[in-house]
Amino acid sequence: MTGTSVLAIKYKDGIMMAGDTLSSYGSLARFRDTRRIVQAGDYTVVGATGEVSDYQHIKHLLEEVLIEEYYTEDGHKLGPRNIFEYLSRVMYNRRSNFNPLWNYLVVAGFKEGDKFLGYVDLRGTTYQASTIATGYGSMIAQPLLRKAVEGRENEVTEEEALKLLEDSMRILWYRDARAWDKIQVAKVTSEGVTISEPYKLTTDWTVGEYVKGYGA
Repeated sequence: MTGTSVLAIKYKDGIMMAGDTLSSYGSLARFRDTRRIVQAGDYTVVGATGEVSDYQHIKHLLEEVLIEEYYTEDGHKLGPRNIFEYLSRVMYNRRSNFNPLWNYLVVAGFKEGDKFLGYVDLRGTTYQASTIATGYGSMIAQPLLRKAVEGRENEVTEEEALKLLEDSMRILWYRDARAWDKIQVAKVTSEGVTISEPYKLTTDWTVGEYVKGYGA
């Protein structure tokens, strides 16, 4: 089972992330309520493209780390940069053992005024940016995100960020055979983490040449 694109951007008040809820078995749209964005601690969300079972394993690893941190009771809480470094080591270690976790991860968070957005792939390769897209979105949606956000991430409002992500996910639904029109949106700000329930995008499959009166 595999899931496709996850998109994320920095905006004025924090980070916003979006992903659809489809997991495919080859070309079969097998499960249509697979949630690939998860909260990791008080300040972070993680989204995943790729093998769903490997993503579930990563979720279990994160849960173990967060539980251990909680019971340490030293007053420290893991932030997005901590989660990012941990996942980069996990992915690189599995790759070095020739048993990679087949995922592309997006880590987003906001802690103590610091907006963080990073990417980790199945080889442990990492980078940080103001816009990130995985899967087919890295080719179709990334140019749109960069054009709208880069250089003005502190000017983009929450409403603009949501519209940009919804428009990009809509384009992927039109163009990516493994995408779906039901999405989740996560938001991380100074107020904490919010992950929406899945909802359907408004779409239009009208093809001009088949519309009555087209070209008249």
